[in-house]
Amino acid sequence: MASQRLGLAEESGPNPGESELAVNPFDGLPFSSHYYELLEQRRALPIWASRFIFLEQLESSPSGVVLVSGEPGSGKSTQIPQWCAEFALARGFQEGRVTVTQPHPLAALSLAMRVADEMDLTLGHEVGYSIPQEDCTGPDTLLRFCWDGLLLQEVASTRGTGAWGVLVLDEAQERDTVPTDRVEAACQAVIELCMKEAPGDVLVYLPSEEEILLCCESLSREVGPLALRGPPPRVLPLHPGCGPAVQAAYEDTDLGARKVVVTHWLADFSFSLPSIRHVIDSGLELRSVYNPQIRAESQVLRPISKCQAEARRLRARGLPPGKHLCPTEIKHEKNPHTQTQEICSGLLSQVFLPSGSCLCLYPKSFLELEAPLLPTARICEENLSPVVLLLKRRQIAEPGECHFLDRPAPEALMQALEDLDYLAALDDDGNLSDLGVILSEFPLPPELAKALLASCEFDCVDEMLTLAAMLTAAPGFTHPPLSAEEAALRRALEHTDGDHSSLIQVYEAFIQSGADKAWCQARGLNWAALCQAQKLRGDLLELMQQIELPLSQPAFGSEQNRRDLQKALLSGYFLKVARDTDGTGNYLLLTHKHVAQLSPYCCYRSRSRRSPTRPPPWVLYHTFSISKDNCLSIVSEIQPQMLVELAPPYFLSNLPPSESRDLLNQLREEMADSSVESESSSTQEFGDACVLQ
Repeated sequence: MASQRLGLAEESGPNPGESELAVNPFDGLPFSSHYYELLEQRRALPIWASRFIFLEQLESSPSGVVLVSGEPGSGKSTQIPQWCAEFALARGFQEGRVTVTQPHPLAALSLAMRVADEMDLTLGHEVGYSIPQEDCTGPDTLLRFCWDGLLLQEVASTRGTGAWGVLVLDEAQERDTVPTDRVEAACQAVIELCMKEAPGDVLVYLPSEEEILLCCESLSREVGPLALRGPPPRVLPLHPGCGPAVQAAYEDTDLGARKVVVTHWLADFSFSLPSIRHVIDSGLELRSVYNPQIRAESQVLRPISKCQAEARRLRARGLPPGKHLCPTEIKHEKNPHTQTQEICSGLLSQVFLPSGSCLCLYPKSFLELEAPLLPTARICEENLSPVVLLLKRRQIAEPGECHFLDRPAPEALMQALEDLDYLAALDDDGNLSDLGVILSEFPLPPELAKALLASCEFDCVDEMLTLAAMLTAAPGFTHPPLSAEEAALRRALEHTDGDHSSLIQVYEAFIQSGADKAWCQARGLNWAALCQAQKLRGDLLELMQQIELPLSQPAFGSEQNRRDLQKALLSGYFLKVARDTDGTGNYLLLTHKHVAQLSPYCCYRSRSRRSPTRPPPWVLYHTFSISKDNCLSIVSEIQPQMLVELAPPYFLSNLPPSESRDLLNQLREEMADSSVESESSSTQEFGDACVLQ
């Protein structure tokens, strides 16, 4: 979107036929050979054919607005910002620089890194990004990727349209009639309730744990200074990662302080608090949906169902129950006991009734047109491997014959059976093997249970117990670093071997601190999640002792333990391996042809931001999440020889065709030949020894 009409579009930058001595017009330095390699990839993108059409539209549009629509992966997010930069450069940036907005901070960071690489420029100089708590820009920044929230703050604090000549609004379809900042809207609604001193506790529904945390932090800061008759409200989060803190929602508060419970879908049907009189509902939920075809989860932000909306309305209990009103209905309300308060610049309306209230942060049409009648059954959106393992153990029925209330897709059941077969949990007849029986004893995903059992063989049980607990508990970090000091304290917890060893190191440091809550807060660690991990570890240890599995002494940090831990992990997670195909961090997953990037929170990424280093060529990952960045989370480097040694041969043979599969099969043949030669040599030596004797 151009902020105003600019002059004639001219092509800047090198022509495809120019030599390697061509000069980058943005920094005046010769292009590197890597630039031309990426240029060939850029030309192959579907969006490339529309380059000149886009520039012409940008110049000739009377309103200065150009709408671009295309399939995911066509190159819109990476190429259009570069074309806009060329467009502005041709005019000497007379109207300002180029700003690209993103609805998610991580997308802004990831895209800035990729575009800087494609433009052959230094991140933080000509190309930069602005996200919460991190501004990687400078006086020479010409192209900036920015989170929406920060851009709105800049607009609110300056006059005019801002210091940009071209403004690119990426992922425009994610912006709608729903409030752009749900957290701020919910906080304002709670403050209005407190100022009105309407009796009763408050229940706030937000889509994600991240937004719950932000809302609680914001409310804790803002409700304290309020001039209230009684004590300030007690703000409480409620989600699975809260651990022991969940009990606080049920406890009686001192001196009659109001409770403000901030939660998500967890409280739709499994939570009841009689003192609730006011409900604030965002109308959205963020759920993880598993795709069995590519063994990946995607974070889906979607409307809640009509059934959920009704259940949330009924949370505003009171006698009689609180009335449920949408913003579009406020102006028609004739109840003389109703007080109406407009907030958020007229976007939202709060209704207070003597018995309670329910505020919807969405229009009535949003629920009627977009919300399904009932929520989707969780079994239809989850990885079915644990369910199938349980059915096999209980001998209830074959998965294909089981009478599910909501039947999952057949391909999901087949994928679960295939994964269990790869893990050696099934025998040739499709029944549980002896190993499968043991795996079913653990309250863990089958691949993690297999890694824990393998640690008995590789003498690293103590470390795998810690890692299994940390991987099962809620995420340990609550937010990105809020200060340089916090970032430095976090870096001290990183381990050179990768994220898995870093998790062990975090846990060990937490135990050494005496499970101190202040110690966790100083590092942005989730104290409740670490307490949960401590309990889980104790439960797993007790279970292993009951099954009489062998244990081992702690040896974390030794070279032998490092190799043993990698072997144990690969024994369970060989299905989750990826290879860097071009040396720049573009990882091709072995089990399918998806390309992913390392998560911005991965220790390898944070390390490369401090000092440029080549990403590890082969990695094992814990989760692959389909998003704008297709992120691999909790990643550690592995050796392909170890993968060939530990993965089932038929798994390697069944991999889809790729260069990675060819390399692994070639390595397997070389290792087999080496083994044969070694056996032959040993036989010869043994024979010679017999002759000598």
